[in-house]
Amino acid sequence: MHLVYADGQGNVYDHPELHGLARSGDMIVELLEEELIPLPEGATLSLLPNTRAVGMNPFTGEMLPLPEGSHAVGALLPQGFTRLCLPGYIKTDKSYKLPLFGYSAVVWKDGGFYVAAEQTDDPYKWNPLNCDRDAVRSGANSLTSKYPENRLYGHLSNCALGYECLTSSNTFLSRWEGGVPVSYSCNAGCFGCISEQPDDSGFVSPQTRMNFKPRVEEIVEVMLEHLKTPESIISFGQGCEGEPSTQAKLIIEAVREVRSVTDMGYININTNAGLSDHIRGIVDAGLDLMRVSTISALDEHYNAYYKPRGYTLANVEKSLKYAASEGVYASINYLVFPGVTDREEEVEAMVEFVKRTGLKLIQMRNLNIDPESYLELIPPARGELLGMKTMLEIFREELPGVVIGSYTHVPPAGEARPKKAIARVLPQSRNI
Repeated sequence: MHLVYADGQGNVYDHPELHGLARSGDMIVELLEEELIPLPEGATLSLLPNTRAVGMNPFTGEMLPLPEGSHAVGALLPQGFTRLCLPGYIKTDKSYKLPLFGYSAVVWKDGGFYVAAEQTDDPYKWNPLNCDRDAVRSGANSLTSKYPENRLYGHLSNCALGYECLTSSNTFLSRWEGGVPVSYSCNAGCFGCISEQPDDSGFVSPQTRMNFKPRVEEIVEVMLEHLKTPESIISFGQGCEGEPSTQAKLIIEAVREVRSVTDMGYININTNAGLSDHIRGIVDAGLDLMRVSTISALDEHYNAYYKPRGYTLANVEKSLKYAASEGVYASINYLVFPGVTDREEEVEAMVEFVKRTGLKLIQMRNLNIDPESYLELIPPARGELLGMKTMLEIFREELPGVVIGSYTHVPPAGEARPKKAIARVLPQSRNI
């Protein structure tokens, strides 16, 4: 498993002598054969700026950084794959913060690239290669022309065509999970927020947050255009917005109106679930699916990353319990990081959290962050480091009724919430 590195022009090489290494947290570690899989379709290689790659002499075991100008390389994995290790590197400029991506260790082996990862879901629907950009452009032109006054379609077209966001692209392809952003504000100050960063954070947000409050009719138009098949999903809470439940009134009105017209598809919210009363209202309006973002089931770690405003992790748990009690298919968007998520205390706390809340699905998501900044932010480890592969094995053993995946799914047969909202709001028929 040979070291992979890049020169200053981005040309990638495999080292003829040194073996590749990886990082788990802040430790340089050896890669294990059982941690490696071929580079998945849809993955890309990325140069890590202001770094030097670190390799190992296979005969002496000595760890050797390459000369300055030889950069570390990481793989950016498509959804459906959970990274097990970070790339092995040292920074040449310790003040520099890496762009907000989820870098995975990559090596050259048996004539091809291999990554330290495990497939945790079927990647087909979220493989960028399965998204026809010409079809997206055509769909965007069609829907923005059909609804020229709908600002959401204008906003989503920039997400789909400018950022190539797959969820907004699905909105214009009328397939799978599509997005409908609603909020420009948030009740958290996430350290790694991808849509809004303080001026002094040192990070550059890869997306631009929406800057307007949509009208109910705009939301309803997007929802009804998308909910046309039994397996379609429309989701509040996108990377280009704040916390959707801060606009609970809009969401409740829109959901009720949509469910007065159709029972097709599933309505989902991606949320931090901190506003328990707001979540209760959204659930009662006719929500089908809920995905709650979390990084830990330990208060100190959770608070350090999310910087919650006016809520606690106890509020999140309360929201999840209520949603589960009402038949909502609830999951967590679990932001995972090798060397942290696999700490003994983190694994134990998360297993108990999942059991208490009645979760159906854990969506493993690789945390996009500068590793050094994140490790400085959170509490130090208290227990043993188990390894990401062992962590996944523990989850599967301790939580046999919980799906380990990577993204939102349509509930299995028999587990979907009955769509009762239509019966409540449709007027009674009458003879004329």
